[in-house]
Amino acid sequence: MSLLTVGTVAFDAIETPFGKTDKIVGGAATYIGLSASYFTNKVNLVSVVGEDFPKESIKMLQDHGINTQGLQVKQGEKTFFWSGKYHNDMNSRDTLDTQLNVLETFDPVIPEQYQDCDFLMLGNLVPAVQQKVINSLRTRPKLIVMDTMNFWMDIAMDDLKTTISMVDVLTINDAEARQLSGEYSLVKAAQKILKMGPRYLIIKKGEHGALLFNKGQVFFAPALPLEDVFDPTGAGDTFAGGFIGYLAESKDISFDGMKRAIIFGSAMASFCVEKFGTERLVNLSKEELESRVQEFINLVQFDIALV
Repeated sequence: MSLLTVGTVAFDAIETPFGKTDKIVGGAATYIGLSASYFTNKVNLVSVVGEDFPKESIKMLQDHGINTQGLQVKQGEKTFFWSGKYHNDMNSRDTLDTQLNVLETFDPVIPEQYQDCDFLMLGNLVPAVQQKVINSLRTRPKLIVMDTMNFWMDIAMDDLKTTISMVDVLTINDAEARQLSGEYSLVKAAQKILKMGPRYLIIKKGEHGALLFNKGQVFFAPALPLEDVFDPTGAGDTFAGGFIGYLAESKDISFDGMKRAIIFGSAMASFCVEKFGTERLVNLSKEELESRVQEFINLVQFDIALV
């Protein structure tokens, strides 16, 4: 089944305790698309870049089976750029520079061949733009997943709540869940957010795993303990790509299907943080992925007798 992802394709410059990079390729749609490509060969991408975006990076996406017909290239303009520095704990960071460039006027156009997508992954964008994407599709996808962030909660809460009411799955981190709901308890926060419209809520807790909620069930997936985390940039988007890529391939959007998808998404995110940018995601082998998923299974598999 086909998967449509809409989000940023961008340049990042990153500094962590392990080193720093100059401009490298990043962006939500880049990480989502690459991650999803390990599960399905029907990934369609919609985004925008400037004429400074390297053709070899577009080819890299295409080599992973990602359809880039929906990638607008704006001549005479520059690609979205973000620069950040991570603190020693790798959970917090400072934004050093943000240049919207082509993103400031991004008007997503859905090519005709993308129209009948079965799965839609909305990367972090202006909520009104996310709404426009949903409304521009002829038929509603079987599953719509969206990511968002605290910035939109600060400046566009009404638009954000409208968009949330239009989707099936919302993915946010624990701080964003608390801000959106006004509740400190994540269980109470989830109950409030689910009343806003989505059928499922995923709360990402970084190195502490992820929680999946619907109105009657909860599932917790651990994060894999890693010796070194070189760069957390894109880990959440990589998680989302693995999650929806697995669902698009399995076609199982039940709660149990989503539990399995979270494990595969978590496995992909654990690869992402091992190197800067997309470096670790570009050449993964099937054996590496299967071995990593088995590590997650081993984390939570045990025998117990209740007497």
